[in-house]
Amino acid sequence: MISLYQWLKGLVEVKCGEGEGFHGDGDGDARLCGPNYIIACKSDNQLQIVERRPTRLTFSPTPSEPQISLTKSPDPSQIPKLCINGDLEQALNLLHSSAKHRLPVDEDSFVALFRLCDRRRAAPEGLRVYSHARSARTLLSLRLGNAALSLFVRIGDLSRAREVFDRMAERDLFSWNVVIGGFAKSGHFDETLRLYARMLRASVRPDVYTFPCVLRTCGGIPDQRTGREVHSHVVRYGFASETDVVNALVTMYSKCGDAGVARRVFDGLNVRDRISWNAMIAGHVENDEHFEGLVLFIEMRTLSVEPDLMTTTSVVSASKSLGDARFARGVHCYAIKVGFWIDVSTCNSLIEMYCGLGELREAEKVFARTGAKDVVSWTAMISGFEKNGYPDIALELYERMKLEEIAPDEVTIASALSACAELRHLDMGLEIHELARNRRLASYPVVANTLIDMYSKCRCVDKAVDVFKKMREKTVISWSSMVSGYRINDRSFEALKFFRKMQASAKPNEVALVIALSACARIGTLMCGKEIHARALKTGQSFYGFLPNALLDMYVKCGRTEIAWSHFNAHANKDMTSWNIMLTGFAKQGHGDLAIGLFNRMIKEGLLPDEVTFVALLCACSRSSMVDEGLEYFDCMRRVYSVEPNLKHYACVVDLLARAGRLDDARGFIERMPVRPDAAVWGALLNGCRIHRQVSLGEVAARAIFELDVKSVGYYVLLCNLYADDGRWDEVAKGTVHAFLIGDESHPQMKEIEAVLRGFYERMKGVRHGFLDAMEASKAEVFCGHSERAAVAFALINTTPGTRIWVTKNMYMCGVCHDVVKFISKVVRREVTVRDAEHFHHFKDGKCSCEDEGYWDRYTS
Repeated sequence: MISLYQWLKGLVEVKCGEGEGFHGDGDGDARLCGPNYIIACKSDNQLQIVERRPTRLTFSPTPSEPQISLTKSPDPSQIPKLCINGDLEQALNLLHSSAKHRLPVDEDSFVALFRLCDRRRAAPEGLRVYSHARSARTLLSLRLGNAALSLFVRIGDLSRAREVFDRMAERDLFSWNVVIGGFAKSGHFDETLRLYARMLRASVRPDVYTFPCVLRTCGGIPDQRTGREVHSHVVRYGFASETDVVNALVTMYSKCGDAGVARRVFDGLNVRDRISWNAMIAGHVENDEHFEGLVLFIEMRTLSVEPDLMTTTSVVSASKSLGDARFARGVHCYAIKVGFWIDVSTCNSLIEMYCGLGELREAEKVFARTGAKDVVSWTAMISGFEKNGYPDIALELYERMKLEEIAPDEVTIASALSACAELRHLDMGLEIHELARNRRLASYPVVANTLIDMYSKCRCVDKAVDVFKKMREKTVISWSSMVSGYRINDRSFEALKFFRKMQASAKPNEVALVIALSACARIGTLMCGKEIHARALKTGQSFYGFLPNALLDMYVKCGRTEIAWSHFNAHANKDMTSWNIMLTGFAKQGHGDLAIGLFNRMIKEGLLPDEVTFVALLCACSRSSMVDEGLEYFDCMRRVYSVEPNLKHYACVVDLLARAGRLDDARGFIERMPVRPDAAVWGALLNGCRIHRQVSLGEVAARAIFELDVKSVGYYVLLCNLYADDGRWDEVAKGTVHAFLIGDESHPQMKEIEAVLRGFYERMKGVRHGFLDAMEASKAEVFCGHSERAAVAFALINTTPGTRIWVTKNMYMCGVCHDVVKFISKVVRREVTVRDAEHFHHFKDGKCSCEDEGYWDRYTS
């Protein structure tokens, strides 16, 4: 037996570097030095190994004879075995170690790793494998590429999937199907169609898996033209009898809005499975053919095809649209019978069904019995209460939802904002807007459009404009919402300006046209209204929906009753609103006889008058001095037509009597009213007193008015006119409100007023070029009257310096008046507020709050 010392000495012949080789002292101690290790042998036959660097050699001597074994290098061939055993971590470690030692890893190992990551949906691990594969190979083989494609599509990493696809040396049908299916499922419809076209150019024949993906894409866009082309490919390649493909065709045509073609495809299907029936039933329901959908459901049951959850959901949705609560309860019972009522999606559909029918108590019962309520459940209830006129309860539910820590989605946010808009609840609207920003939901069109509506109704149009400007995707609803926002805030000029911008960016829909016509009617811009009418005729919209009545209203309010009358007679589908608009037009023009004739024609045609009809009729009689006829119509309201008089009707009767000079009868009528008169009723009496110069009775009416309403300037103007017409200017001057009429120079301080204005005009000539020309041109501004200048000058004469001046006028402020008041506010350092027919103008330090919006034709300075 040899000793370790001897064995070690003769173990190996090496080419030694400095400090390397065998070293012995003759006493049984020796050491073998290498570049990575030192092996020491002691005299007691013990072996010790000391590392210089991480060693790759280990020794296992036996007592009889020393043994040595090298630490094995990584063996990449073991990776597939580890993957078969499901040991992903060890397989990845081995892959990493092999790469570190620059050992080649074969394709089988990478394929095994990709498939294991695919089964486990292990995204980070899959990316590590792909990193190694990409560094080891410039191009990917078919087998390896398909494995990587399948993984990345499954985990939703489409950019990586596309990279793999492009690096593949060759591709088969599976490769194309995987990548097309991945992009289609993720909603990248345009890219899906591009890949499909590229597949055909590569002469790859589609199969039964390709067509459903591509057809679903066509339906998702929707793009029926491309869908028809794909349909022709289905026939050409012989898949027209494949049930899965035909089901996709039915869905595609339904999503594209052509339920008729979808039904023909369905009827031509020889073998129908449950998916076929569900696709066609859903197609009818989605295209508002609810009755046809229910009939098909009954046919399905007749053929003993068992419905599933999707069938039940579609039937419930169809039941809502029929408007039959009894039938809806029957569908609810059916859902319970077949056992789907416990599923949250069915419960959500039932909630929406009952809310759509106005059966909120039934909806609450279903909601209370829903076990695992999700965000759709809460949203259905919030939206249901909001749409049924209970915005306060909708917001209470929203607060409860927050306490349950259910994260809202974009529809929840939109429903809550709609409730805030109805309640004019700005504070909560701001809070929800902030939440939407934090959750990155504010950019969704449905949220942004509702924010515009909410801010507009809360009188914060500037905030609505900010939301609109930040929208990346402005839809026709977005534009219409902004036009409506300006209109409901009495900024009709800006509404029409915005409408013109809209025409350059989006095709106005019926809603936008109606709002624009309303703005035209508000400010009397007949030419603009005619332009919109011409556009409606060109697009074929003028005889449908709300547009005919909007056109009728515009012509009436612009004073063109003859055009309105022609339009009224040409309108085939007249409703009650049409008749009321025409009656109102005759009333405003003082054509009582025409109004009565139209009323009689309406009765003959079998229409029943409503409250608005009698307001218009009584106004017509009042302005035509047809007192007896008016009183007779008021008497027959309740007796003949069962219409209960309200305060507007009482005000009309008072106006009827007061205008005719029967002031005592008017006062007696007020005293006999079964309800407490409001300011409008007394205002009608005050106006009659002004007409007939009955100051004492007018003062009685005024005192009654100011007990009820101290904010409305119009009543102060009426009282001032009463005193002015009677020559009692001392009484006019006692109040805090003073009236200046167009062309009226009878005011006792008119000379002082004109002197003050001349002083300002002289100063403006020195600093404003073209001022005199502008003054001369302003005389043609018949819709202004320029009375606000006199009102401001009067206030400067009769108030202490620094006092804020308030002016209200019932016409529009022209550009010259606007600049004159701006100049005055700068010179005298006072704040002046002028409320004209369209805006509040707040003047301070030579600037106006409107930022000169709408005054484009001012003279240049």
